[in-house]
Amino acid sequence: MTKDHRIDYAVLQKQAQSLLDGEADPLANTANFIAVLHENIDRINWVGVYVLRGDELVLGPFQGKAACVRIPLGRGVCGAAAKSRTTQRVADVHAFDGHIACDPASNSELVVPLIVGDRLVGVLDIDSAQFDRFSAEDQRGIEAICASFARRLEAAGGKFI
Repeated sequence: MTKDHRIDYAVLQKQAQSLLDGEADPLANTANFIAVLHENIDRINWVGVYVLRGDELVLGPFQGKAACVRIPLGRGVCGAAAKSRTTQRVADVHAFDGHIACDPASNSELVVPLIVGDRLVGVLDIDSAQFDRFSAEDQRGIEAICASFARRLEAAGGKFI
């Protein structure tokens, strides 16, 4: 893939939506949501969901190498995104204060909070071995897909896994 390869996030969002249509189970939908992202986003080595359980994030469905199971709020890129409820786009995770190295091959990361209604339910975490992998366009596209996924969870009664 070339450096200027672009993903059509509107098409990706429609693919994810159509895959989830007709299924209400949040675990099945989350697993398929992650699979669609993994299959369609180039140059990534890990994608998954961490679910908020009390004051920590707990590993949910993912694709990639085995991962850290529990992340305290505020710790690492995922914990920072959850605590601040803002997307974290990190060009070099090794320069991120408190970075948790689950996979030493990961060099950049995009973490988007998953908010159902006004409640944080978890985060979507995407890692890449490429430094500065994620652009502002990637961030906007993934945020839109996550907002759509969160609306799906809300429609299912706000249940998450």
